[in-house]
Amino acid sequence: MSASARKGEERSPHTTRRDFLVTGGMAGVGALALMARAVPAVHAAESHTIRLALIGCGGRGSGAVKDAFSVANGPVELYAMADIFEDRLESSRKVLSDMYGQQVNVEGRCFVGFDAYKHAIDCLRPGDVAMLTGYAAFRPMQLEYAVSKGVNVFMEKSFACDPVGVRRVIAAGKKAQEKNVKIAAGLQCRHSVNRHELIRRIKDGELGDIISVRAYRMEAVGPLGPKPADVPELFWQIRNFFRFFWVSGGLFSEMDIHQIDEICWIKDAWPVRAHGVGGRAVNSTDRSQNLDSYFAEWTFPDGTQGIDVVRYVPNCYNHFATYIHGSKRAAQFSGPVHAGIVRIFKDQRIDEDNILWEAPKEKLTPWQAEWADFFDSIRNDKPHNEAERAALANLAAIIGRAAVHSGQVVTWDEAMASQFQFCPNIDQMTAETPPPIQPDERGFYPVPVPGQWKEI
Repeated sequence: MSASARKGEERSPHTTRRDFLVTGGMAGVGALALMARAVPAVHAAESHTIRLALIGCGGRGSGAVKDAFSVANGPVELYAMADIFEDRLESSRKVLSDMYGQQVNVEGRCFVGFDAYKHAIDCLRPGDVAMLTGYAAFRPMQLEYAVSKGVNVFMEKSFACDPVGVRRVIAAGKKAQEKNVKIAAGLQCRHSVNRHELIRRIKDGELGDIISVRAYRMEAVGPLGPKPADVPELFWQIRNFFRFFWVSGGLFSEMDIHQIDEICWIKDAWPVRAHGVGGRAVNSTDRSQNLDSYFAEWTFPDGTQGIDVVRYVPNCYNHFATYIHGSKRAAQFSGPVHAGIVRIFKDQRIDEDNILWEAPKEKLTPWQAEWADFFDSIRNDKPHNEAERAALANLAAIIGRAAVHSGQVVTWDEAMASQFQFCPNIDQMTAETPPPIQPDERGFYPVPVPGQWKEI
């Protein structure tokens, strides 16, 4: 990998527990590391060391290793690492080795390049875990390969960029089911104790009939600047993954899949259609493909709606939460950065002085909880396959994104049948492959224009 290929990576705009690798904010994680090492192997099944292969070594992947180690409930080691970029891999390796010592046992098993994931997975045994935490564009083929090897999978969101990728994930999940391969998907809020309690109360009728669900993820995101002259175009786009639809599905699909999945979970259904609006500020200097704002509305089989309100413009009102309105009263389902802030209100007014019931603070973060459940399923051979559900949540995000970008109503059925692909040659991509889009003469990339844009 040339030095020029390793320059120019844009920082993620979101401050989450995945950012510790980039920011160096590791205070407090030492206690988690000690806890992970001190947990005894209680049952015979837990004496088996689970090996992890980290495929995608950015802050999100390295943070997932931290979460896994913190709730291991038996011996776990990081056994192999892979990334397209050598500098990302080495940075992650150093940080994790400093934190966890001998639990990071990757000497001679670090791989760089577009096919590095295969080499890392080949180091594992059936029952071990391939951590697919890189870019969504490559997720379907990496999942297929891991399942073919009989290796369990933890895969981060998002899971595919387009409908063809979604169907590949679903098909791989079905093959995994046949082989008893476990698959965990990074929609961590599905493992929140507090949210499950509110779902139980909803089913018991405490809110009445669900009339609508509304979610908000309004937070500042900086613009993509000009590409340095010495950085290859392909590597610039991959490193700035959330800026390009073919790499990640774009910022809306990549990040708001959580809010969209919450809406579908609350409704206990998948939407039949979506429509929406979006746009860019007139003074935008962003060179990426993303819009500045999105408003998407999904209609469910019973006729009710769920909405997601998104704005990435700085110096504006910010909000990060999900709310439910029932025929009797309202509830809060989620708080800032996916916190398990769960409340039922006395009526429809969302206010601190109107709380009827509130869940206690959760003992585990949602990210820790998803790993605790995953390890339990592996060590005790319990069913665990989240591939199809995750892929369908991704499709719900895709129809919302396509509706906003195209200015059309997009149905679930037409998306499920669509042959559209952002990058048809993704499986054959190498360092020499031209990216599927190119900048214009000013260095700006194609941006959706409603009424003209198509992605379904």
